[in-house]
Amino acid sequence: MTLPVFLAVLAAAALHAGWNAVLKIRIEPFLAMVLINGAGAALGGAAVLVTGWPIAAAWPWLIASAVIHLGYSIFLTAAYARADMGVVYPIARGSAPLITTLGSLALLREALPTLTLAGIATLASGIGLLALAGRRRSVDPRALAYAGLTAVMVSVYTLTDGLGARAAGDPHAYAAALFVLDGVGLTAVALWLRGPSGLRPLWRFRWPGLLGGAMSLCAYWIAIWAMTVAPIALVAAVRETSVLFASAIAVFWLKEPPSPARVLSACLIVTGLALIRLA
Repeated sequence: MTLPVFLAVLAAAALHAGWNAVLKIRIEPFLAMVLINGAGAALGGAAVLVTGWPIAAAWPWLIASAVIHLGYSIFLTAAYARADMGVVYPIARGSAPLITTLGSLALLREALPTLTLAGIATLASGIGLLALAGRRRSVDPRALAYAGLTAVMVSVYTLTDGLGARAAGDPHAYAAALFVLDGVGLTAVALWLRGPSGLRPLWRFRWPGLLGGAMSLCAYWIAIWAMTVAPIALVAAVRETSVLFASAIAVFWLKEPPSPARVLSACLIVTGLALIRLA
């Protein structure tokens, strides 16, 4: 992974934490996700006018990814409805780098240097510690279960989109099409569950939703592109440093209680990143 790609994925991590914070606006998390995905679909549709649609070989991957993303959205919003961002986010992202790395090694045969694997393990340990630090006895066990399921969805859609973007030959067309499918699919589910009247409150939050949609699109667009020029497992690991940014947002913006363990976890995550770069 070259330095420009490394820095771009770090920027994507910060953007990812930002749009997750938008999910905590003053409406139900599921509706907030519908709003953000809808905005992302509109922006993706505009991008398609420039990139065009991807080639036929990419569409099986796109459809599979859209279904997986739907599960991801449902599990993530269910977790946020039951616990704070500081609890849910590290768990939802914590085990994803290791799962993705194992999947990449087993399925894609993408060999990684020993130092890189050590960096990924150290980074994941820091994320795991952050997840444990965010847990409190009062946390709803269902929130933890939904966060764990979200982590599985993250790993599966990361591998799917990495392969899909490579099959497409054009990560930009692939990313634009994916956001259109994601937004349309989740909106259709929301209309089925809530009806048009149930979505009317979204209009009042259109500007935060547009901001969240733009951050979401940019964050994952960068990741999709990066997975075509660097190993998928490496991109996934660096991207999950978003928990650092999410932790800062949770403490300083959302006013969630801080924990001394955050400092140690941050040190582990930074050490993991340093090992990855040294490799």
